[in-house]
Amino acid sequence: MPTVEFTRNLARHVACPSEAVEGDTVGAALEAYFARHPRVRPYVLDEQGRVRHHVTVFVDGAQLRERARLDEAVGEASVVSVMQALSGG
Repeated sequence: MPTVEFTRNLARHVACPSEAVEGDTVGAALEAYFARHPRVRPYVLDEQGRVRHHVTVFVDGAQLRERARLDEAVGEASVVSVMQALSGG
């Protein structure tokens, strides 16, 4: 089962423990996670179900090329990492 994990800066706002979930795509893994932890969803996805502007998703260390590509495949041992993008100067 893929594992979904979050950076500590997001954990300051909402409890989001790393967890193994069912799913064969990024979107399916995230939805399985959100089913268990619904308060995390609005921090990651917007009202249209797209990754929020200041959130970045990685699969096995590689950044998703397009924010909307939640249909990217994940494997049994994959790690989906969600982090808030930093901005500013």
